[in-house]
Amino acid sequence: MTTEALTAEERILRAVKKVLADVAKDTFTRPGHSHPLSDQTVAEIRECFGLIAARERELAQAAGRPMNQRPRFTDETPAGDHVVIPLGRASKPKPGDPDREN
Repeated sequence: MTTEALTAEERILRAVKKVLADVAKDTFTRPGHSHPLSDQTVAEIRECFGLIAARERELAQAAGRPMNQRPRFTDETPAGDHVVIPLGRASKPKPGDPDREN
């Protein structure tokens, strides 16, 4: 397969996934109410999501791309970066201690 075909296939998978997610959102019902879709249809939609995810993984592996893209908050630090938050000392600071400001 060419890169163009993979790109087209990925676009198709994303479009189908978006439509399925929109159907799920549009048919959401509150607990205790009957769902407009049959249990079998809901199960088949879930199966479709699983098939799409599996194919997306295969395409990413074939293209040598990692599948670790996840949504991030704007103030979230990148994965692997660690933030060290200093905690106070258990004892009182000594006068003139340069490591501790009052």
